[in-house]
Amino acid sequence: MPHRPASVAPHLRRLLELLAAGAPAEDLGAVAVEARRSGATAQDLAEVEQATEAALRVQSTLRQHRRREAELTALFDTAGDLASLRDLDAVLRSIVRRARMLLGTDTAYLTLPDEEAGDTYMRVTDGSVSELFQNLRLQLGEGLGGLVAQTARPYASPDYRTDDRFVHTGSIDAGVLDEGLVAILGVPLLLGSGSGGQVIGALFAADRTPRTFAPDEVALLCSLADHAAIAIDTAKAMADARAALAELAEANTVIREHSAAMQRAAESHDRLTDLVLRGGDVSDVAAAVAGLLKGDVAVHDGSGWPLTAVGEHGGAPTRGAQDAGAAEEAAALVAAAESSRATAHAVFRDGRWVCAVLAGQELLGCLVLYGRPELDDPDRRLFERSSVVTSLLLLLRRSVAETENRVRGDLVTDLLTAPDRDPAGLVARGRRLGIDLDRPHVLLVARADDAARGRLADAAVQYLFGNGGVGTEHEGAVVLLLPCEGTGPGEAARVAAGQLGQLTGVPVTVAGAGPAAGPRALAAAHAEGLRCLRALRVLGRTGDGASVAELGFLGVLLGDDHDVDGFVTAVLGPLLEYDAQRGTQLVRTLRAYFDRGGSLTRAKEELHVHVNTVVQRLDRVQALLGSDWNTPERALELQLALRLHLLSGA
Repeated sequence: MPHRPASVAPHLRRLLELLAAGAPAEDLGAVAVEARRSGATAQDLAEVEQATEAALRVQSTLRQHRRREAELTALFDTAGDLASLRDLDAVLRSIVRRARMLLGTDTAYLTLPDEEAGDTYMRVTDGSVSELFQNLRLQLGEGLGGLVAQTARPYASPDYRTDDRFVHTGSIDAGVLDEGLVAILGVPLLLGSGSGGQVIGALFAADRTPRTFAPDEVALLCSLADHAAIAIDTAKAMADARAALAELAEANTVIREHSAAMQRAAESHDRLTDLVLRGGDVSDVAAAVAGLLKGDVAVHDGSGWPLTAVGEHGGAPTRGAQDAGAAEEAAALVAAAESSRATAHAVFRDGRWVCAVLAGQELLGCLVLYGRPELDDPDRRLFERSSVVTSLLLLLRRSVAETENRVRGDLVTDLLTAPDRDPAGLVARGRRLGIDLDRPHVLLVARADDAARGRLADAAVQYLFGNGGVGTEHEGAVVLLLPCEGTGPGEAARVAAGQLGQLTGVPVTVAGAGPAAGPRALAAAHAEGLRCLRALRVLGRTGDGASVAELGFLGVLLGDDHDVDGFVTAVLGPLLEYDAQRGTQLVRTLRAYFDRGGSLTRAKEELHVHVNTVVQRLDRVQALLGSDWNTPERALELQLALRLHLLSGA
């Protein structure tokens, strides 16, 4: 390097120091001013000015390099974010923040399309202070952003408010004004290249003062927009992949569950089919279903009364029970079975599952499952399929019962028409048919209107189904023989009247007699039942059930044994007991009252007591017998009992 005059060297050295320190251009220009003030020659001054210009060019080059380095670093960091993409919002916020930092703008933001609404919305903002601006929505073609999305090209405006290249709307201008933006640069987020590229959003940088964006700034924002487009597309692909994997996993689970359900259904079907083929009964099906579904199972007939049960719910009341709760329970099961028939599916009622057992549209009964508040689809289908097997067995059982009942009915007919012809032969025939005539039976005689005789016969078969009884049509009525299990004839008659009436849909009157054992006694019970049935119809008690013993003095007249003492005790028992315990004369007073035509005065004369005493005694009679003791019907019954009591010598 050639020798420099001493006056120039300090200035050149100063330029190098400022350049190395990264001083601003103003400080570099100040060196020439200092040289001029120090009295440098024109030649020295020209050399200092040339050196200053060279230093300024070097400084500009260094600044561009540093800026390019910062841009490359930002792009590299953005690429790193994409490589480790976990949260799309976090990546987009990072891109918008870097755009604002690299371009040195007041704000930056990114918009995405809303396919359902048909417009675009603000997805990410950085540096924004206006809630109105942050919630802006732009239609395609509106404003600078709408034009970017429509044309897929960058647009810049040094002063958006006065720029007439864009479609201004009240909402967009209000948002821009509220944010205070002036200069705006927008670039599209493109997937693909050329004419086939798809715009999936737009990236913006904006200042609150007028500004002209340089081409390299537009290129930088386009590069960041490309990264944002890749991030969005990658995130969408990952979301689609995750959704596809989730659907695949769900489908795989469903397939496995379906396969297991199919296998279990096949095994259950084989098990139930094997039961039918081996001649299993309804109780066997109930036990199998209870084991398969891990609950208690009961089978009920069409009237809601139990046929069989497995588990702790097996102690349900029998058909002959007169408990009101039992009747309500049976009615509730019938209602649930009707709901099941209407929906063609099992229904959940009162803490149990109920499925109708059908033969076509006829309700044969219902299958009831306890202890399983929840049933998934496979178990519910298994339960419903079990009802089909149950209906098959019930139909088979009913068919056999109808056949057996016809054969047994012939026995009953012979028993009623000629009990003395061959009593021993009748007993032997009964044993061969499973009927022990030497065992006590309750005999019921039922009758309905002539138009319902056929229905009554069919209803009697259903009523007898499963209870070990036998029945037949005889002399225009239906005769039923029921094993005596502690239920009296009157109670059995009332239960039968109610259920036969329900099955036929018309009033059915039933008379009960017995218990009786042996052909002759059963024939006599039948005759008594016929007399009782006639009495019920004469008394207007159609649709009711009773026995001779419950008809009062009519029972004494109609009964074969004429139990006078029983009748007297039944009618006068409270008075007889009261007199015996207290030494009173209520029975004598009541007899005198009736003998004297109901006159208190003549009754007191016969009794030789004061009239008030007669009144007091009759008040006591009313307290013991009831307020209706003096009605015509009760008075007749009381007078007959008093006369029989007197004749008995008591």
